[in-house]
Amino acid sequence: MEDSQLLHNLFRTEYRKLVSVLCYLFGIKHVEIAEDIVSDTFLAATETWSLKGVPENPTAWLYTVAKNKTKNYLKRDVFFEQKLSPELKYGAEMSEEIVVDLSSKNIADSQLAMIFAVCNPYISTESQVALALNLLCGFGIQEIADAFLTNKEVVYKRINRAKEKLKVENIKIEQPTALEINDRLEPVLTTLYLLFSEGYYSSSQNTILRKDLCAEAMRLVHLLMENKTTNKPSVNALFSLMSFHSSRFDARTNEKGEIVLYDDQDETKWNQELIIQGTYFLNQESTGDTITRYHLEAGIAYWHTQKEDTDEKWDNILQLYNSLLILEYSPIAALNRTFALAKVHGKELAIQEAEKLKLEDSHFYFSLLGHLYTDFDNHKAQTHFKSALKLAKLEADKATIERNIKKLVL
Repeated sequence: MEDSQLLHNLFRTEYRKLVSVLCYLFGIKHVEIAEDIVSDTFLAATETWSLKGVPENPTAWLYTVAKNKTKNYLKRDVFFEQKLSPELKYGAEMSEEIVVDLSSKNIADSQLAMIFAVCNPYISTESQVALALNLLCGFGIQEIADAFLTNKEVVYKRINRAKEKLKVENIKIEQPTALEINDRLEPVLTTLYLLFSEGYYSSSQNTILRKDLCAEAMRLVHLLMENKTTNKPSVNALFSLMSFHSSRFDARTNEKGEIVLYDDQDETKWNQELIIQGTYFLNQESTGDTITRYHLEAGIAYWHTQKEDTDEKWDNILQLYNSLLILEYSPIAALNRTFALAKVHGKELAIQEAEKLKLEDSHFYFSLLGHLYTDFDNHKAQTHFKSALKLAKLEADKATIERNIKKLVL
């Protein structure tokens, strides 16, 4: 592996760990100092390794340099040290050596504490996701801008507003109590769900970036699963859901980047290991008394990994959608339900239900109607596909819709 690629990979995996540990040590008010120290560490690696070569243990080298830079900063900036002393973890007196604990346990504890600090209801959901990508996942500003199809200035503003809000509200970076877990786990899971969705349903054509977003969301959910205080049924159900969705990632687009509809997907491209993993965790968490949206969505995703087109499959999917809409209504879930409804009760009833939704600002709505009307009333199907084409913004979506129009026999 080339030195530049190695350093890039290390930045992706180690930057977030080092920032979390130093934020855990310093407190949220000094997050910029933590980021500066870690950035300086990687800059030192770039300069030193280009001259002397990559050390035998690159990760250990980074950790050692980060520790030394932190200690040097504290010694050099007496004012900062005095100001920081009430917030420092571990209860060390300022005359003692400050401990920068980069053990596996403290890294995990720090990242868990950071998840609950970043995923805070005081911050807008957009800012939570942007800050999570930046601090918890090590994504750069340009990468986040690409993921959201926006510009760097917008991302800067979201992240800075989020940081400022955390400081103003004096949010602590600490291990969540049982009460805080009960109160705050849902917004945490919502943020991680949105982070995953940004990758899986992303409009970005950067396939590597999309997969990275999904992988980071799964890593953070798995971190919650590894801690006994946060290893709740809803967490496992979300991980199951992500596993099922990720299993079909490679089959969802063709070589041109166009969306491949479910019925046309090549099941040989589905990742069976992820399907087995999703099934395991879904079964693990289906025995309790609590049913969350993640349980129901994971159930729907499970049946979509069963390619055989049986009545049992679509009956189950339809019932799960019915339960999901009762538990937590969403127009998109209602729209998706109509596809299952068509499979079970025919297109005529599905069309009636879909048209009631009147989601006329969504190209997905008109695309679905186009599919439902295909071979039922091809003139109406064409009309709906043309409406979808007007609303679609991405070239890949437009190409998919145009392909569907060409298939129609009028």
